[in-house]
This record gives sequence, C-alpha cells and structure tokens, in this order.
Amino acid sequence: MKTKPTILALAFAGIALVSSAALAQEHGHETPRPPAQKWSFAGPFGKFDRGAMQRGLKVYKEVCSACHGLSYIAFRNLADPGGPGYTPSQAAAFAAEYKIKDGPNDQGEMFERPGRPADYFPAPFANDQTARAANGGALPPDLSLITKARSYERGFPKFVFDFFTQFQEQGPNYVDALLLGFEEKPPAGVTIPEGSYYNRYFPGHAIKMPKPLSDGQVTYDDGSPATVGQYARDVTTFLMWAAEPHMEARKRIGMQVFMFLILLTGLLYFTKKKVWADAH
Repeated sequence: MKTKPTILALAFAGIALVSSAALAQEHGHETPRPPAQKWSFAGPFGKFDRGAMQRGLKVYKEVCSACHGLSYIAFRNLADPGGPGYTPSQAAAFAAEYKIKDGPNDQGEMFERPGRPADYFPAPFANDQTARAANGGALPPDLSLITKARSYERGFPKFVFDFFTQFQEQGPNYVDALLLGFEEKPPAGVTIPEGSYYNRYFPGHAIKMPKPLSDGQVTYDDGSPATVGQYARDVTTFLMWAAEPHMEARKRIGMQVFMFLILLTGLLYFTKKKVWADAH
C-alpha cells in the first residue's frame, strides 16, 4: 500500500508532465492556445449581452447559415427568458422569413411554407452527403453545441484554478480565435493539402472552410463596428447562448442555493452552541 507522500509525489509528477507537454505544444510548432477573452457571461454572476446576441444572430443568418445548421434551436427560443431579448411577435416574424419544407399534403407532395415559431432552424443541406460534396469532402458541423464541443488544454497552473472557479470559456475562446485565425498563406516551411486553408488555431492548421468573415460584410442596425473582430465576438456570444440557453437561470439558482447553504451553516453552528452550552 502506497503512503500518502508517495501518492502526492505521483500526483505532482503527473501535473508536471501535463504542464511540460502543454508548454512544449505552446512554444513549439503545434497549434497555439486560443487567447483568453473577457466575456460578459463569464463567472458566477455573468450574463449574456443582449445586443451582442442579436448582432450574432444576424451574423449567423447572413453568413454562417449558408453551411452550418442550428438544429437544436427553435425560432420560439429567441423569445425565451434569458435569450436574445426578442418578443414572441418578433420571433414569429423572424421565423416567417424562412421557408420550411413540410408535407406531404393531400396530394402526397412536399411543399414549402413560411416558418412558424415552433419550427427549428432549417439545415442548409438536405443530407450529409450533399453537405460534403459542397464543401470539398468536409462536413460542416452543426453549431448548436459548438461552444461546448470545442475545448483546449489550459496548462498548469491554470487548469488547477479552473477546477475551483468552474472556468467554462474554452469553447468561446476557441471559436472566436478560429474565426480570427485565418492567414492568406502558411508560414515558411508549412504546407497544407490542396483545397484547404491555413488557420493558426485549427488543429493541424489545414481547414476546409475558407475565411468566412470580412470587414463590412454584415451591416449592424445599432451602429456597432462592422469589423471581423466584432463579428467573431458577437456570433460567438450568440452560439454560447445556443449551447446553454438556461445559463443565467442556472447561475441565479446556484447562487441562491449557495447563499442558503451559508445561512444554514450559520444556523446549525449557533444551534449547536445553544444545545451544548449547558454541557460545559
């Protein structure tokens, strides 16, 4: 049976190995870690930026939806509490801008109709084979959960503190960095397959998706800067909500439970003192 010092030594050795590997990856020729960003939804008191979510939805609709689906989000969700801040009528009007394939009708034929609040965002392709054929063999991922599905190693000692602080912004940091990580040509000595594009933060650097954003591509109604950096930040905020639409309610309930536990602990402490006061 191993002693406690031996177990601790093995634990620290494991941490050191993980840290060394992460540092080697960062300073060598491997994919660099995405830079950490400041997000409004970060931390136990974080909340979504409604303006950023609405702008991000516009970027998704005008740019990303050409290749990427959002299959877990219904139009009615845009009016949910904690969402982008639309009214039910605004969500219904937004849904009506889409054409939804429905049917069969009485004649046994499929038909298109305006979208309804209960409909989900339609997929850009009929099936995976069509999607691959249109994208050089690559299958564009659905973006509903992309900010939860993507992550990266933070390295020592950050990952230790992340355990206690519940840091959960790896996905948004990665998506934001990916959108900003395209370069016109690979660095000297780096080759990528034909039909691929160089992206600094994509694993392996060769990505089938061409640079999707450019300055002035989307016009914002609120006068926000029409820059790639702003587009990337806004659409990432929207996609974070899509992946965790009840985040604000979860954090609010979690804080209430935390405060209740603190109060309960205090009451139990003073109750214990009262009960055992006569025993001394």
